[in-house]
Amino acid sequence: QVQLVESGGGLVQAGGSLRLSCTASGRTFGTSAMGWFRQTPGKEREFVAAISWSGTSTKYADSVKGRFTISRGSAKNTLYLHMNSLKPEDTAVYYCAGDQDPYRSGTEYPENYEYWGQGTQVTVSS
Repeated sequence: QVQLVESGGGLVQAGGSLRLSCTASGRTFGTSAMGWFRQTPGKEREFVAAISWSGTSTKYADSVKGRFTISRGSAKNTLYLHMNSLKPEDTAVYYCAGDQDPYRSGTEYPENYEYWGQGTQVTVSS
């Protein structure tokens, strides 16, 4: 059974930083793109960042560009999201996602991801 487990969420003041982690088990994501999405109550799931299967290509939502960095662990089954200069509007549940198909660059479309974690809450206070 494939599992993606996020960790690292919490409460932080505006301007602070957090690092989210996502650990995969049940299959290797070494040849799969991965991404981070977020969602607030009553809203659609929103793209945050994606990284290609090789880790050489990244993509960011305009709202987080320059503040967030997505990266992969050396074993490729770990995904990170480094979040700096956090704002209250970054408050959301953050989800890790994995692409089923290999060798793709990573996209902002949630329908391209087969595997999802359960989410971790990030709350930014003003």
